Amino acid sequence: MDRPATPPREAATTTTIPRRPQSPPTPEITRRIEENRLRAKAIREQRDAELRASDVQQTDGSTTTAAPAGKKRPYGSISRAEVPVTNRDARTSPGKEGEGLQPVSRKFTKYVDYNFSAMTDTKGGFLSIEDDPWNKSMSAGVPGKPEAEQKPANMTVAEWERLQLIKKLQRNKSGPFEPGLSVLADEKTRKRCRECKTVEIDFVWEEVFGCAVCNGCKQKFPEKYSLLTKTECKEDYLLTDPELRDPELLPHLSKPNPHKSHWHDMMLFLRYQVEEYAINQKWGSAEALDAEFEKREQDKKRRKEAKFKEKLLDLKRKTRTEAFRRNNAKGDSSGSGSGPGKAARFGDAIGDRGKHAHEWGRTVENAEGVTVKTCLTCGSQVEVMEF
Repeated sequence: MDRPATPPREAATTTTIPRRPQSPPTPEITRRIEENRLRAKAIREQRDAELRASDVQQTDGSTTTAAPAGKKRPYGSISRAEVPVTNRDARTSPGKEGEGLQPVSRKFTKYVDYNFSAMTDTKGGFLSIEDDPWNKSMSAGVPGKPEAEQKPANMTVAEWERLQLIKKLQRNKSGPFEPGLSVLADEKTRKRCRECKTVEIDFVWEEVFGCAVCNGCKQKFPEKYSLLTKTECKEDYLLTDPELRDPELLPHLSKPNPHKSHWHDMMLFLRYQVEEYAINQKWGSAEALDAEFEKREQDKKRRKEAKFKEKLLDLKRKTRTEAFRRNNAKGDSSGSGSGPGKAARFGDAIGDRGKHAHEWGRTVENAEGVTVKTCLTCGSQVEVMEF
């Protein structure tokens, strides 16, 4: 039987044409469908026969007979208590040494499993080093700090804090690490206060400034042992930055800035050392220092006045035209100008003589030191530059 040819597609029309029925399958297609159905049926019957003839092996070594066809299979035939390690199953429990299923992602290779029943309740909402051994901030220090300041892994937090306190006392030379009195030393090497000759001197000032003085004498003689800031040294003693930054020339004591914590440290200088260098070495005498100070103040005042005069002169130049207009407006009240009640402007007719032409007089120098010449008729002034 020959298959009928497919008719050509008809053009779309406004009227709806009913769809033609689908052509029946050919004998060849029908034969193949039947063969596939019979083959699948035979394979299913063969598998059912093998399942009925065989027994299912259990995990405990016993065997059980499979249920007859048409009934539900037992649970033991489809489930096992032990799942292979290679099978991704949540029932797989890793061993004590980390055997078992590996994490899927690399970021989960190291994780912390907290045992809340064995933790210590600190009443503060944080974990201790014993409860959280993976905490890097407690075990390995804060990132970004030098390696010497990081806590060793074999040291507890209490031991680390005690070590840091000891280092701080050693650095500041306070507490048990404060330098002892040199009473047992030789008389030639024994350090005494330069004022009262006592042996209880301030070791910080002796190391920084090289000045052996006790705390009582510092308070008793503030005109010698008071501290000066960098600004005071520059303004009162006329010292420069390179001189103040030279530790061999003028030693200084650095302290945190009390105004802002993120500002630079304060540089404190000893008064008698600053006066000795500024008066005896740099300026020669106190009178020379005072003369230099007065000279700089006069120069500063002169520059300030010159700047003020320059600004005032510039302001006068800008307002000269407005002043001329105001003067003409005053003279217009007597009947002069271009019309009654109208302010006179530059170039307007004055009286009945038509347009005004200036008649300049002699060039003179006014009180401000500017060379000007004045119109003999209207009184207008202009600035003249002579070469």
